[in-house]
Parts: sequence; structure tokens; C-alpha cells
Amino acid sequence: MIPIRVPPEMFRFTTADRSGLYVSILHGFGEANERLETALGIDDLRARMRSIGWLEPLEDDDLIAALDQLRDWNLVDVIQNHSENYRTASEYERRNLQYSLTRQGEAAFAGVLHAMSVLVSTGALQTAVLDAIADRLADLLGELESGSDRRVFSILSELESHLEALRGNTKSFNGELQRLLRADNADLAVFHEVKAATVAYLQEFLTNLDHRRHTITTRVRAIEDYGVALLHQRALLGAELPQFSGSDPRPAWLEHRRARWEGLRAWFLPLDGSVPRIEQLVLVGRRAIITLLQVLDRLTESKRRSSSAVADFRELARWFTVVPDQDDLHRLWSTAFGLSAARHAHLAHPDPELVSSTESWRESPPVEVSALLRSAGRTERFTRTGRVRDVTAIKAERARRAAQERSELQAAWDMLDTGGAVRLSRFGRLDQGVFERLLDLLGRALGNATEADGTRRGSTTDGRVEIVLHPPPDDAVAELKTPRGVFRGPDYLLEIVTAVRQHRRASGDQS
Repeated sequence: MIPIRVPPEMFRFTTADRSGLYVSILHGFGEANERLETALGIDDLRARMRSIGWLEPLEDDDLIAALDQLRDWNLVDVIQNHSENYRTASEYERRNLQYSLTRQGEAAFAGVLHAMSVLVSTGALQTAVLDAIADRLADLLGELESGSDRRVFSILSELESHLEALRGNTKSFNGELQRLLRADNADLAVFHEVKAATVAYLQEFLTNLDHRRHTITTRVRAIEDYGVALLHQRALLGAELPQFSGSDPRPAWLEHRRARWEGLRAWFLPLDGSVPRIEQLVLVGRRAIITLLQVLDRLTESKRRSSSAVADFRELARWFTVVPDQDDLHRLWSTAFGLSAARHAHLAHPDPELVSSTESWRESPPVEVSALLRSAGRTERFTRTGRVRDVTAIKAERARRAAQERSELQAAWDMLDTGGAVRLSRFGRLDQGVFERLLDLLGRALGNATEADGTRRGSTTDGRVEIVLHPPPDDAVAELKTPRGVFRGPDYLLEIVTAVRQHRRASGDQS
């Protein structure tokens, strides 16, 4: 995602000294744009500002100075009006200059309007929006089969607006929901009523949500089988975009459509296999229901209590004020704050039925207390001994695999045993495993220093296989074919001796 970079002067008008005047001027231009009036003179702008509620007296010099400041911030542009007929010089001075919002000014005022609407808006989880998305997808499928490009464009625009409404309402509702979960200072009666209504609202939204999601994902897949690129091309033809400047608006329009479609997939059918956002919304809703119910239970329990901790401490403070003797004060202190719960109070007799529940602890037989409870604060827990896992089958399988690997390794070494000096090209075609072992031997030999006779020697780590590499007698190229490709290199003269032949040589020398 491209990071957002806001122009440094874009929202300066909201924090400057005369921010109220600046906002009212932009508001006046915004109201004029609603009526398709893009350029305003001084008198027209003043009339627009009065219509939006600016009733303070404002001199022409102050208004012009404010407009000049907005021009410095690249929010307002000024042009000369050459189409008017001016009768006097004063009329020319007042009506010659026409002011209008720049693109940055329109964006800045739109941002302020959006911020104010977010402050007063309340989010909602609307199943009607999900149904509308599913219906528009069905309409798109019908128009793609036999329909006009204009209908494809209009239905796609409606689909994107419904998706934007789903995103905006969900974000706003989730923010309000999290603030509700953190609210602690509200009136208990109102708090109880609001939270109970929110739980009912969430439960109603989550009903049949899986069915709606399945319907949407099925229709998204059907449209993608038709082709999303072809869908956007037909919608582009139906959009009938104008071209006011030298740049072509179609690539940016198509890129925006692709981003919107990816947003739809992120909600219901992500390409990367991640959790769809609609499922995340379900998890948030269910967690919120559980949390709200727990809070409601705590509120109900707190109302049932005859007193609270605050009332208990106040009563204890009153006792301290009426106790006259110092020793009694110390005794009251020890009684109130020196007691702690007995950690073994939960222990019972081996046969609890032999001891009456009404019998005094002083007269009842003692209960054995574990030494671990006295030292570590917890008791032993005796459970059934865990079953010893039978690993006979695993050991047999591992032994079988090890024997198979040894036999395969020995077969490979036997295949590479040359029985004397041969050319590298003699091997011709090799299996991939045998070729990798041959390549390892060649690397070990080439990695060692050359001996006096020009040969190089190498061996495996365990010394069971040895290779003697002679320099190539000519410029011939060896070609070895494997299942994964063809290996080419100098046609060395080499001799590979395995442990079996080494043993035979040693036995022959001794004999």
C-alpha cells in the first residue's frame, strides 16, 4: 500500500487564527459548487456566506486578505472575468476578479465535511447491505450475458457504493462497540439497557450470515469465470469518460475499479488465502456478545450485594473513631488486617460422611495437610500413570528404511566402480541419485591439490570410496544425461575404487 502524504498547507485553514472565516469561505464555495457555480466574485461570495450562517460584518479588505491567504495555501484560485460588460470603474474593480476552489481546496473542504460527518455518524451492521451486494452481483451476471455496457457500468457503481457503505458502517460500529466495552462511568440503568440492546442487535446480525456470505462468494466466482478484466472494459465503455486534459483518464479509472474489486474479494474471498474480513467481523461480534454478557452478569451481581467494599471500609473507619482504648485499637487492627485465608480450608476428611457438617473444627478430627502445601502453597495431585507408548512398529519401520537406504547407497557405489581407469563420458546416462554422488566425488578430487604425477585424489568421508582423477588427455567434452538435464564438462580419465575392491586388492597383495 502506498503511504499517504498530505500536502503541508492543505488543512492549515482549520488551525489558523481566523479559521472560522476560512472555513466559512470554503463552505460558501462548496454551496456554490452544489449549484454548479464554480467561480464567485466578492459580492457573490458574501451572499453565499450569509446563506450558510456567516452574519458577522466583514469588510472587503478583510475578505480579500482571507482569499489571498487561501491562495497562498493553494486552496483558492483567482481569474479575470473578461466576459462581462462593465459600466463603471468601480464595477470593474468589484466584478473583474473571480475566485474558485482549486482541486486541493475541493479535497480539503471534502475532508472537513467527511470528518464532521464521522463525528456525528453511528455505524450499523446492516444485513440489507449484504443482500444488496448479492443482488447487484446477480444483476451483473445477467447483464454480462446479454446486456448493455451502460447497465454494466451503473450496476458496478451501485455494487461499489454498497461495498463502501459496508466498510464505513462496519468501521464506525466497531469503534462504537469497543468504546462501549470500555465504558465504566455510565449510569447503571442506562448502561444495562444499552448493552442488552447491543447483544440483541449483534445476535440478529449474525443470524444467517454464513448463508449470505456463501451466496456472495458463489456469484463472485461466477463473475471471475466470465473475466473481471472484460467486466471492467465493458463498464469503461459504459462510463463514457470525458477527456478534458492531455492525460488519458481510462488507466486510472480501470486501476480504481481493480482496487475496488480486490476490496470486495478481501471481504468475502481473499486471493492470498487469509481469513475473510466478514469472518473477522463474525469473531468480533461473538466476542463482543460474550464480553457484554459477562459485564451484565457482573452488574447484576453488584446490585444484589447488600454492601460494597467502600461501605465496609467506611464502617471500619467509624469503629476506629469510637474505640477508646489504645490496646483495643491495636486489637481491631489485627482483627481487620491481620487475618488471611487458610490455604488448607478446602481439604476434607477421607470419609466426610463420618463427620457432621455442623461439628466444630475444634472437636472434629484433624485433617492431614501436605508438606508441599506448607512450603509451596499447592497440593499434590495423584493421577493415573501415563501409558508407555509402543514404539515397536516405529523402530521396525526406521530399521527397514535404514536398510533400504544402505542397499541403495551400495548399489550406487557398485555402479560407479569403474574397475580401472575410464573416461568420464563412459557413464553416459545415470540416475539422478547416482549422478549426484559422482558429482560429489569429482568435487572432492578437484578440491584437493595436484600430486607429482598430475593426478588428484579424493574420497568420501568414511573412506569407503576413493577416486583418482587424471588430467584429460585431449580437449574432448564429456556429456552425461540425467532425468533432470544434461551435464557437460572435460572428459577426465578417472578411476573409482569402492571398499570391496580395495579389500580385494589388499588380500591379493598379502597373498
